[in-house]
Formats: sequence, C-alpha cells, structure tokens
Amino acid sequence: MATTTTTEAAVTGAHETAKAGMPQLEFSHFPNQIFWLVVTLLVIFLALKLIALPRIGGTLATRRGTITNDLAAAEELKLKVVAAEKAYADALTSARAEAGKIAAAAKADIQADLNKAIAKADAQIAAKATESAGRIDEIRAGAQEAIAEVAKDTAKELVAALGGKADARTITAAVTARLKG
Repeated sequence: MATTTTTEAAVTGAHETAKAGMPQLEFSHFPNQIFWLVVTLLVIFLALKLIALPRIGGTLATRRGTITNDLAAAEELKLKVVAAEKAYADALTSARAEAGKIAAAAKADIQADLNKAIAKADAQIAAKATESAGRIDEIRAGAQEAIAEVAKDTAKELVAALGGKADARTITAAVTARLKG
C-alpha cells in the first residue's frame, strides 16, 4: 500500500500543479516577481547610466570633435588650394608674357641678323655684278677685235678670190667703217 499512497500523492501533486497553471501567472507570486523586475531594471539602468552611456557620450563627443577638426582642416586646405590656383594662374600669365617678350626679342634679333646678311649678300652680288660687267666689257672688246680681225682676213681672201688686189689699209678702213655702223 505504500506504493499506492506514493503514486496517489504523485498523481494528486500533478493535478494540483496542472490546476495552478504557469507559475509566472500565479497571482501569489506577483509581488516577488515585481520586486525582482524592479531590482533588475534598476541594475540595468545604473549600468547604462554609469558605464555604457558615458562611454557612448565620450565616443560621440570625440567623433564630433574629429569631424569639426576635419571640416576646419578641409576649409583651411580649400583656402590654400584657392590661393595656390591663383598663384599658378598669375605665374602662368607672367610666364606667357615673358615668353612673348623673349619670342619678340628673338624675332627682332633674327630679323636684324637677316637684314645684315641680306645687306652683305647684296654687296657681294653688286661687287660680283660689277666684276662680271667688267669681264663682259673685256670679252665684248676682245670679241670686237676678233670680229674685226676675222672680217679683215675674210675680206682679203674674198678680194683675192674675186681676182682683185687690195691693200691692207683699204680693207682695214672698209671693215672699220662697216663695224661702226
């Protein structure tokens, strides 16, 4: 019978537990559960307030400061870039002006050298032309003399071939008169 009592007690305890339902929903346990809920929430609140939130706030402040410093540095660099661009543009403008001056000076030097070379070449050409004209006059005079000699010789031979007799003085006079015009 002892075993039946034990089994009956076990079955009765199981029925009581089944009647009670879930222990969390048992009204007799509510004050205890509410107390531990409040204690747990206070511990979580204090942990957040004293440990987590100050760290998060510090991190946010650090990030805010870093962002502010980066923005200030970016603005400063932007001003430097604008100044550098202006300096570059000014340097480029002055370099172009200087290049124009150098090109104009070089062009003037080249033109002066060219004018000197042209004047020298003109002088040489004029000297050669004068020299050539003198030679041409010499050749012309020599040709005139050669023509006169050939004409005299030809006239003598023609007169002799035709059966006449002419002296050298008459032939020279006739050839000279004819050559003069």
